[in-house]
Amino acid sequence: MSAKRGRPAKGTENSSKDKIIDATVNIIKNEGAKAVTVRNVCTRAGLSIGTFYHYFRDKDDLMMHFLRETSFDTFELTTPLSDIAGRITELYMHLINSYMELGLEFMKSFYSTENRSLSVYMGETDGSFAPGTVMARSEDEMNKAAAKGYIKTKTDIHTVCMDICTIVKGSVFEWCLNGGTTDIEPSLTRIIRKYLNN
Repeated sequence: MSAKRGRPAKGTENSSKDKIIDATVNIIKNEGAKAVTVRNVCTRAGLSIGTFYHYFRDKDDLMMHFLRETSFDTFELTTPLSDIAGRITELYMHLINSYMELGLEFMKSFYSTENRSLSVYMGETDGSFAPGTVMARSEDEMNKAAAKGYIKTKTDIHTVCMDICTIVKGSVFEWCLNGGTTDIEPSLTRIIRKYLNN
């Protein structure tokens, strides 16, 4: 007998969504991001397709969950604004560490050209970063640093933030290529500091 379609029963809301997320992580770790389909996730989670669509619009919306689960609007940074390179590194390391907790195989698959949600999240629309994203917060921090005189006033901050995002993606990719053996934070700090000093 097939599972009922539609809205999950009361009291199962969080557990059903958690099952979808857990199944997705499991698929990515074991089979790669390409294997993530609505049907595969539902089969692995033991849930109906209707339940999936109660929580997510489609596969891309599901993959965006891993990027959206932390809002960077209110995240408290401890590195002083005067050390803007260290502050930006701290900001990005919060995101990177949350991904690394999911494991190397997850990261290798997630940081791929096949993951359209990653390029949507870590990109821009009409010259702006999406609110709540790490890039939007990075730009906000850079603007604050510029207002305090820590960054030259003629700096194109938006372009600098795009470049830093590219540096971060490259560092994560390098970590994946080296089998998770490199320490991202010191090299990321060094590269961002050198870039901003120029």
